[in-house]
Amino acid sequence: MAVGEKAPDGAGTAGDGEGAVRPGRPFWRELPMMLVLALVLALVVKTFVAQAFLIPSDSMRDTLRRGDRVVVDKLTSWSGAEPRRGEVVVFHDPADWLHGQPTAQPNLAQHVLITIGLMPSVNERVLVKRTIAIGGDTVECKKGGPVVVNGEELYEPYIRPGDTACDDAPFGPLTVPEGTIWVMGDHRQNSRDSRYHADDHTRGFVPVDDVVGRAVVIAWPVGRWSTLPDGFDPPVSDSR
Repeated sequence: MAVGEKAPDGAGTAGDGEGAVRPGRPFWRELPMMLVLALVLALVVKTFVAQAFLIPSDSMRDTLRRGDRVVVDKLTSWSGAEPRRGEVVVFHDPADWLHGQPTAQPNLAQHVLITIGLMPSVNERVLVKRTIAIGGDTVECKKGGPVVVNGEELYEPYIRPGDTACDDAPFGPLTVPEGTIWVMGDHRQNSRDSRYHADDHTRGFVPVDDVVGRAVVIAWPVGRWSTLPDGFDPPVSDSR
């Protein structure tokens, strides 16, 4: 339409009819839906992707310390991948390993934050240890010697200084059943790990199905922030 021409009857102008720009909904009306979506997203992330956990003991010193908060990768477990030798894993108590240990009781606010994954869990019956051997491996440790997997001596720089590889509880040789792992703490003389549960119905082996995921990073406190290794260095040779 040329400049100066009269608009034909029925033509819309700004603010009228189909061409009108409708005002947006007030923010306070959108807020509840945004909060619901945020909570759903947090629950999805906690269930399938990652979750924070509180380290309750010193069994993994000096790699992990009591009070550290670690982020656990759960996506790898959901995809069907099994733990690798050397990984630090969080797993559900396989045979009442935590018998007699008190369970923290969070308040209502903490319970909500734990539920949506915004606060580390303090009341789940889970443990954190290092994967030493996987299904099919032969593992042993004699007093005064190193841990040996598939005939290879492990290089274990993560063991707490002053500790020995297994002098408090030598074991093996034994073969790890398929679908399970053999775990040990880095603070060897202060870790009730697989070595101490040979009389349990699992014989000290942790079913892979009980593994929540791999601890990938120390997220808190800030001064302790660091990533965690995902395997042995150097790796153990695979004899299978």
